[in-house]
Amino acid sequence: MKSICILGSTGSIGVSTLDVVARHPDRYRITALTANRNIDALFDQCIQYRPEYAVVVDADRAGVLEQRLKNTAASHVQVLAGAQALEEVASLPEIDTVMAAIVGAAGLLSTLAAARSGKSVLLANKEALVMSGQLFMNEISRSGARLLPIDSEHNAIFQCMPAHYEAGVSPKEARRILLTASGGPFRETPIEQLERVTPEQAVAHPNWDMGRKISVDSATMMNKGLELIEASVLFDMPAERIHVVIHPQSVIHSMVDYIDGTVLAQLGNPDMRIPIAHALAWPERFESGAEPLDIFSIKRLDFEPPDESRFPCLKLAYDAVEEGGIMPAVLNAANEVAVDSFLSGRIPYTEIAPVIDHCMTHCSQNSADSLASILESDREARAISNAYIDRNF
Repeated sequence: MKSICILGSTGSIGVSTLDVVARHPDRYRITALTANRNIDALFDQCIQYRPEYAVVVDADRAGVLEQRLKNTAASHVQVLAGAQALEEVASLPEIDTVMAAIVGAAGLLSTLAAARSGKSVLLANKEALVMSGQLFMNEISRSGARLLPIDSEHNAIFQCMPAHYEAGVSPKEARRILLTASGGPFRETPIEQLERVTPEQAVAHPNWDMGRKISVDSATMMNKGLELIEASVLFDMPAERIHVVIHPQSVIHSMVDYIDGTVLAQLGNPDMRIPIAHALAWPERFESGAEPLDIFSIKRLDFEPPDESRFPCLKLAYDAVEEGGIMPAVLNAANEVAVDSFLSGRIPYTEIAPVIDHCMTHCSQNSADSLASILESDREARAISNAYIDRNF
């Protein structure tokens, strides 16, 4: 039986992971669960799954959770507080597998801690690779950790790679990666109407049930831009060989084009339990709880290239990969600030890309060869983005 830590257990990936794990109680036990502030959901999870540890980043709420767990069937749970505690539970010697599902830069340090500790890292936090890139992959190689991608697209690519493929190795037989995207809720919206888009409209994804930040990223296609950067690192492939394809049905989750003319695709219903179950069971397979794909009800599969005038964030991501160094981390930080500002009403939807572009133009060209340098560039990019927004809105 394997012991699992779920970083971000109250988010959509964390909840789906618990659903899959609950279907296989003979194979996994939940040892640690973590949340940022949502102690109501974390309390319910502690009661149901009885972990040994529960981490709440917000210290005040951690105290509240600890009090609520007293005199319950989960009174044994050790409640820890603070960001440092995320790294501690991700590194516990009794942990075999870490689901890295904390959204954004906040998940970087704990995901790195899991990699350094030689765990099986199930990576749903794409920002870890976007920000730290080769630094992260070096830690995986040094410690002997196993890296398994959870993003539906990267998991699909992984499944389409040759047998016994390991992340970080350039597949010589693969000519290119075809990274599919739904196109989000505004794929057909007249461009002149985008400036009036509301946060509620932007988070209403047509196919996937995701958090607010990721849903906005899907609408702008920055989510695909971050996935492009992640795929370049995960599969050691230059960005010019990774092509984004809009596929509105979200049935094909990505494809790999081989040098002999073969194109392999991974298909399935849009249910994150599928890639989660694949990574948990790898190299085997087991039940995920997802409905089987009814191929006869699909009727058609559409594909189209992305429109750069509609999705300027995607070009910014390609620019960041081309420039290399610290620029992917700068892009990620500026995007987090811009999306948060849009969701809080500080800027309109159409200003997300200009904020990122301004930050990429004005941020210092630091190296990306140390964690300290990456974190410093992250801080600088956030300051530049916020200053730009304060001056102009």
